[in-house]
Amino acid sequence: MALPESNTTKHPDESLGLASPFRGSGGLFSIIIPLYNRPQEIEELLATLTKQTYTNFEVLIIEDGSKLDAKAMVNAYSGKLNIRYFFKENAGQGFARNYGFEHAKGDYFVVFDSDCLIPPNYLEIVNASLAKNWLDAYGGPDAAHDSFTDVQKAISYAMTSPFTTGGIRGNKKHVGTFHPRSFNMGVSRAAWQKAGGFLLTRLGEDIEYSIRIQKNGFKIGLIPDAIVYHKRRTSFSQFYKQLHFFGRARINIYKHFPSELKLVHFFPAAFTLGFIFTLCANVFGMPFVGILDALFLIFFLLIFFHSCTQNRSLKVALLSVVASFIQLTAYGLGFMQDFIKRVVFKQS
Repeated sequence: MALPESNTTKHPDESLGLASPFRGSGGLFSIIIPLYNRPQEIEELLATLTKQTYTNFEVLIIEDGSKLDAKAMVNAYSGKLNIRYFFKENAGQGFARNYGFEHAKGDYFVVFDSDCLIPPNYLEIVNASLAKNWLDAYGGPDAAHDSFTDVQKAISYAMTSPFTTGGIRGNKKHVGTFHPRSFNMGVSRAAWQKAGGFLLTRLGEDIEYSIRIQKNGFKIGLIPDAIVYHKRRTSFSQFYKQLHFFGRARINIYKHFPSELKLVHFFPAAFTLGFIFTLCANVFGMPFVGILDALFLIFFLLIFFHSCTQNRSLKVALLSVVASFIQLTAYGLGFMQDFIKRVVFKQS
């Protein structure tokens, strides 16, 4: 695929007085992947990277103090990929990415979670998009792969559905300013040199980082076709813990950037309180309980039929209702927990 040369184009980095060697076609990407006790996941990810149609990239695996290390697994790919393996003391995923930034040789850093599968044309799409419309940092959407289990497909639906808060992430019609997420994001070397790395290691560290990059005057945007297949959690119990954590993370972001707390972020909490109230109304036989039951039934039916058309599976559609319920209530409970603790009672 021939891409236009951009050697005569002045990028936003240069207008900020920062040199940026990445000029569209031909730049070196540094793919940075933090890893913690997931050797099998990284093997699946690396296998997909060997099939990239754009080949000017290196891979940095940052083992974050794992007890189940993936060194042997990574070394098996040394002849197939330009790959380097690092082991450091456990400090969390945000700081593991910082370690990768410091050791990267590329012009542009790409960050993946270890539970992602990367389509063969991913880097080619990103390279072409940056050559046409330069972004100092970008994010991309996630989707379900055919190889995913039915539960993983249902979880993927819940995290991208227009009927849940997942619908505001990684799409053209999201609410508010777009913030790349760390499972699929890229940062130019110039943006990293000025804005620095992650200040938080967890609890919304990617949102805080993308906000800070933007506040430093850099251009951030979505590359809609830069899709990854994100496996996320493999069970509903793991999914619940992850989303509860995400709800808490939103309050953590609020403590750093109060203006970033939007009305839409209260929706899962409102849904959770509404569902609890409806259960109580049924127990005590309140006269208007039928209306509440009907509203929730309509909502869940919309999720069922929409998922059915998306996944072409009645089983996945049914599981999508469960996943969506977990997504909203887990996020809502985590959000309310830290809102009460950190906002109402001012605890750290």
